[in-house]
Amino acid sequence: MNLPTRFTTSTAVLIGLLWTNSLMATEEPKFESLLQEDRFEIRRYAPQIIAETIVDGDMDSASNRGFRLIADYIFGNNQKAGIAMTVPVVVEPAAGSEKIAMTAPVSVEPQTEQEGAIAGAKRWRIHFVMPSQYSMATLPKPVNSLVSLREIPAKSFAAITYTGFNTESSVQAKSDELARWIKSKNLEAIGKPQLARYNPPWTLPFLRRNEILLEIRGQ
Repeated sequence: MNLPTRFTTSTAVLIGLLWTNSLMATEEPKFESLLQEDRFEIRRYAPQIIAETIVDGDMDSASNRGFRLIADYIFGNNQKAGIAMTVPVVVEPAAGSEKIAMTAPVSVEPQTEQEGAIAGAKRWRIHFVMPSQYSMATLPKPVNSLVSLREIPAKSFAAITYTGFNTESSVQAKSDELARWIKSKNLEAIGKPQLARYNPPWTLPFLRRNEILLEIRGQ
């Protein structure tokens, strides 16, 4: 099975297990919609905690490796926190570890000096937003030093939603389109574009939900 510009077979199976185990009841980051216009939207996101990793390579290979690293943490390669967990479903595949519920989306962000650049990037940040019932005190700690947890304060983002597969060139084109829309609204984009993917890999292209998000100042 060949899945260029999407996910490898092993990663596809891993995603399938995650989505199956969560019964598709995936939690999404909470936000307030400030403006919506066709495929574009301004959102004010609530504070959140993410599990993230930095991976080298092109967008596809980095996405695959980054997903596997964070999925490994979610599946139970972690150290349970000292404070008792209060979550709806707790699965303990090994003593002292805990499974964390699947969330959506899986986000990919280029780590380059040039803002807005995706095509040709060789380093990427891959992250999942942790379920909202957790705090930094109650989240189990990653065993793998390549995975870390980080608190993100409330921020505002502009988003463009679209369907289909993602390549570096198509993601760059959507990022540029979003940047032009932001400028047309007399807003200032800051930071780097984030690619957010919401669907398991077997989803038909026209049913896929993808987003590019760019942080904006002063909203």
